[in-house]
Amino acid sequence: MRWKRIAVCTLALSLLSGSVVFADSAFQKIRVLINGSAVSTGGYLIDGTTYVPVREFDGLAEYNDNTKTVTFTKPNVDIFLFKGDTPFGNVSVGKLKFYIFSQIDNLNTDIEAVKVAIRNPSGEVKDIQSQELSSRKDNFWFKTYDFTYDFSRAGKYYVEFYIKKSGGSYSMVAQKTINAVD
Repeated sequence: MRWKRIAVCTLALSLLSGSVVFADSAFQKIRVLINGSAVSTGGYLIDGTTYVPVREFDGLAEYNDNTKTVTFTKPNVDIFLFKGDTPFGNVSVGKLKFYIFSQIDNLNTDIEAVKVAIRNPSGEVKDIQSQELSSRKDNFWFKTYDFTYDFSRAGKYYVEFYIKKSGGSYSMVAQKTINAVD
């Protein structure tokens, strides 16, 4: 009688460990890098296909539970930096007065506002300017006022362009790097 219990337990453990090994080979968590930065949630490899959360990409992601549909919108956004009439990309450490000019096109969804911000090397974000939009536009330009920003230390700073979808929150859709050097 005892050997039957041992045989049943051994069989059950064998089946359980075999299914865990099979599940692990069919469903595997993977590390995902986008432009050299690790995606916080990672991704999955399932039956040879890689899956990455769409919200990790710069764009507007929306899930409709009724239709079980994900809609992802990625407008074309070009960001230009100007000191007076002169464009620039790198700066020296210190204060600089400049403005940001953004050209947006291929926008095929309703939005209610835009915003420009700067992220310093520590990850702190400073909002520069935002503006509500009164009508739907599939292409437009956005220019900030002249402002002074302190590039307080050497490193990479990021100018970020955000769009606020109607009834939603701000989502970053474009980013430009400014290198501050000593």
